Amino acid sequence: MVSPAVAQARIAVDAMGGDLGPAEVVEAVKLALAADADISPLILIGDQAILEPLLLKAGLSGHAKLSVAHASEVITMTDKPLRAIIRKKDSSMVVGFNLIKEGRASVLVSSGNTGALMAGSKLIVGAMPGVERPSLAPAIPREGGSFILIDAGANPTAEAIHLMHNAIMGSHYAHTVLGTLAPRVGLLTLGTEEGKGTPLTNETHELLKKINGIINYVGPVEGFQLFRDHVDVVVCDGFVGNALLKSWESMAKFIKNLLAEEMKRTPLRIAGYVLAKGAFDALKDRLNPDRYGGAPLLGVQGNVLKAHGSSNRHAWASAIRAAGKILQHDLYHRIEADVARANTLIAAPSPDLTVS
Repeated sequence: MVSPAVAQARIAVDAMGGDLGPAEVVEAVKLALAADADISPLILIGDQAILEPLLLKAGLSGHAKLSVAHASEVITMTDKPLRAIIRKKDSSMVVGFNLIKEGRASVLVSSGNTGALMAGSKLIVGAMPGVERPSLAPAIPREGGSFILIDAGANPTAEAIHLMHNAIMGSHYAHTVLGTLAPRVGLLTLGTEEGKGTPLTNETHELLKKINGIINYVGPVEGFQLFRDHVDVVVCDGFVGNALLKSWESMAKFIKNLLAEEMKRTPLRIAGYVLAKGAFDALKDRLNPDRYGGAPLLGVQGNVLKAHGSSNRHAWASAIRAAGKILQHDLYHRIEADVARANTLIAAPSPDLTVS
């Protein structure tokens, strides 16, 4: 494994795994390159026979910041994750993992099979030193901005030390993509009173208090606080986080559909909708789960970013730009350093308070 310290600052883009096909990814690459002249060079991964005509049509053939890595296979959404990683060694996703492992890229962006992405990250790329389990960390809109949810489903079961690592990783990612200087970290539990929670949340609470200073820990938070301007990072295990994420996504779709339905009930409402279309478009944008381009898989050796399987070109472009921010902020090494500090801190013996 080539250390991320010496890996080339390139963004590898898996063009083949998404629902909308490689043509949408090529258009996203075009948008990303046009939006940011300083973005790191991109490596587009996929079948050259398919990609090259698409690049020619998009006017990207020979672009100085774009190259193609050929991959003859594709891991589909129906493939068994572990079996696919082992058997489809020339798939676009596995080629991407190897680009990171060999130091030819620093971050991989893929909208492919989530299980395969996690399995390959662990088996091929490997874990970050000091971190036992990687976690998914999407951004979710709230009052006045967004918060980072970690873990959103990578590990349904967890131990307190895993949640401590989640707090550190989520804090650094919030700083990277949200621009928050000292992200407020909260632990999701049943109540804010001391000791009110499960054994897991109570033990995690004690660890987070110990590393306060490495992170900006504001204490336990309840569900009704999440969508207020209260915290920037919400820490939980993957079971709770995945249920929360899917509930929010379902609620967001429900609200959008309900508004559309109600605004069409009468001619007067339709006229009002036309007048207020800008406000409704802004609301739709705020509720869009693709706004930050998916979620990083934090805690692996290198950087892996999971875009939604149904991502369109704009969501894909957001994901590519997020990958650029990850490299600009040196997210990997910042997390690695603080995880090492925290592991040392909690391993130190407690001070002897016995009065002689």
